[in-house]
Amino acid sequence: MKIIKTVGMLACISLPLMLTASVSADNYPDRPISTIIAFGAGGNTDVGARILFPAVERELGVPLNIINRPGGGGWVGWTQLLNASNNGYTLGYINTPNLITGYMDPQYRCNVNLDDFDLIANHVTDYGVISINKNETRYSNIDELVAYAQSNTLTASTTGANGDDHIAMLKMNHHYDTRFMPVHTTGTAEQRAAIQGGHVDVNFSNVGDTNMAHRSGDLKIIAIMAPERSEFIPDVPTLDELGYPGVISWSARGIAAPKGIDPDSLARLEAAFIAGMQDPEHLAKMAEMGLKVDIRTGEDYRAMLEEEEQGVRSLSDLLGW
Repeated sequence: MKIIKTVGMLACISLPLMLTASVSADNYPDRPISTIIAFGAGGNTDVGARILFPAVERELGVPLNIINRPGGGGWVGWTQLLNASNNGYTLGYINTPNLITGYMDPQYRCNVNLDDFDLIANHVTDYGVISINKNETRYSNIDELVAYAQSNTLTASTTGANGDDHIAMLKMNHHYDTRFMPVHTTGTAEQRAAIQGGHVDVNFSNVGDTNMAHRSGDLKIIAIMAPERSEFIPDVPTLDELGYPGVISWSARGIAAPKGIDPDSLARLEAAFIAGMQDPEHLAKMAEMGLKVDIRTGEDYRAMLEEEEQGVRSLSDLLGW
């Protein structure tokens, strides 16, 4: 197994290889499983996991204990995941594009890629939105926001450098000459508090993070960065509808483990997570939260992540690589 060390906020390097012993699947699992979430408690990934895990625990017969490790755009948690034993008792959520931009950014010399993970299942695919404070008076819709941001620098919150929120605002700056300046947070709970508290000018986030606040009137979503409107916020038009094409944004969240789990144990985990994700109570609660369940496993899940890698490569100039 590679031992990964964080350097500064994000960078990582590989140290000498260490051998770890995989555990036989005969009695797996026979004790609680730790699951690392690389963002803060109360955020979108955390909430989705807490909705899902009771159904998965029923399948596995053991608890799934959540460990929140926010920071470094996700890499504090992912580093801990990669450094864990591959015995099947430490799993983690991997969030893209943050994971992919982190290991692909050449300045960090991060000797990590998809081959360092055993992929279990994608859970959620969540499209991006642009929202503003409910009491905002400088702009009330996307046209007014773009016009204002073309003449004024505006702070915009994200869940981390080079994540989907950050990339979305860079695309807006690139295509429409806006002046959005990122304010990176440790996760969606802190990000949501920043816009609702008036500490930032604009919020680039996701449907799952903000749809409930939008529906309750606590903030206002003015556009969704998706190919079509969301079933969770059908009143919100897409950027393309509004005359601003070329900016599509999403975040995918799935379950993975350090490479090298016993194949039978991996199959047991995959089956349990699929069953948990298909549980009617889980699906109903996820829909209530505005979180779109998008189950992908095996080669389908890997192909999805490889396609995201290609998308990140196409943005290298925009990201300054």
